[in-house]
Amino acid sequence: MILQLIIVLAAIIIGARLGGIGLGVAGGLGLAILTFGFGLMPTSAPIDVILMIAAVIAAVSCMQAAGGLDYMVSVAEQFLRKHPAQITILSPIVCYIFTFLAGTGHVAYSLLPVISEVAKETKIRPERPLSISVIASQQAITASPISAATVALLSLLAFADVSLFDILKISIPATLTGVIVGALVCLKKGVDLEKDPEYLRRLSAGLIAPSTSAGKSPNSYDRRAKISVVLFIIATVLIVLFGSIPSLRPDFTVEGATIKLNMPAVIEIVMLSMATIILLVTRNDGVKAAKGSVFSAGMQAVIAIFGIAWMGDTFIQGNIEQLTGSINDLVTRMPWLFGLALFVMSILLFSQAATVRAIMPLGIALGMNPMMLIALFPAVNGYFFLPNYPTVVAAINFDSTGTTKIGKYLLNHSFMIPGLVATITAIVTGLLLIQVY
Repeated sequence: MILQLIIVLAAIIIGARLGGIGLGVAGGLGLAILTFGFGLMPTSAPIDVILMIAAVIAAVSCMQAAGGLDYMVSVAEQFLRKHPAQITILSPIVCYIFTFLAGTGHVAYSLLPVISEVAKETKIRPERPLSISVIASQQAITASPISAATVALLSLLAFADVSLFDILKISIPATLTGVIVGALVCLKKGVDLEKDPEYLRRLSAGLIAPSTSAGKSPNSYDRRAKISVVLFIIATVLIVLFGSIPSLRPDFTVEGATIKLNMPAVIEIVMLSMATIILLVTRNDGVKAAKGSVFSAGMQAVIAIFGIAWMGDTFIQGNIEQLTGSINDLVTRMPWLFGLALFVMSILLFSQAATVRAIMPLGIALGMNPMMLIALFPAVNGYFFLPNYPTVVAAINFDSTGTTKIGKYLLNHSFMIPGLVATITAIVTGLLLIQVY
């Protein structure tokens, strides 16, 4: 089993170094070694999760093709420029809302340069809003009803009759509380901008360009962009309603038994349908949608989950008796240790959804309470720990003042404190909420 675990970890590390779809295809290689080399029987591939993610990506990509994402960014920029002094508090909330609605943290790329510019114009240290905004875009993944991570968790907990609302009523307040506490901590992070030695050095050397003017006004976008946003929000609301009120979903009679339409099918049907409606109403085509940045990033996530989750699931199921027998008592006495395992694996996997699909089955096999697993859900947001995730790197590059950076000792980077504070606060809040519910 230890040798198999080494193979699994080696595949993850190699895949992370390859980047892009490398994580997923490396998982496929690891699965091949486990199957043909060690004789483990492959489990079923996570088809439902993959199809749900693909459907959501299709809808978001169609909205992007219609100009909807750009329109949302324009609205956010106008809002932030009207309240520049509060940018450290407001920008992470804006990033959180964007990610919550879109189901992907990659929408933050469009907001980060705006946040950096507004902070610089207001003489606020850009590191403060940038660092917590990146963390907010990650935390919101575990609160979004259409994110890959949430739909993966919903699929895994279906056996316990856990509804989408059961997850959201814990994850939304927990992660939002974590983001707000993290933002408050960032208010005094580092010295003020005009006292920062690196900023002063760059300023005297003429390395800092003048602040750019505001981008396009929201009013300059045509009605098709606005309609695409409205349609996508309607789709998201419908999914929440179907997930929260099971009676809204149709029943079918199969061999004398009544079966209710499951949520994976609901998400796939609603999102694919809305993607079509967006294309028809906005008079766009699917080719343009497939060329957007959202589609590319989303498909990379699909491949990652396909390979890594399948490999991880096969390893866990093939060694389930040894794994549960060795750590069952420990996890029962100290459930937070399972949260630590989720955090560590998310650092390696660079994906909340892949972490959920690979590790949560172990928690289920250990007999952990489903509500406890929901409370620990934000622990999968650990990939800020190493400063090499794309949104982390983008935030560093967008900050021309040099205040957002990787520290001398690698781990003392700008995102470490807000990331740890937000994640720990979210988990603690979740643990308190499950006591209430």
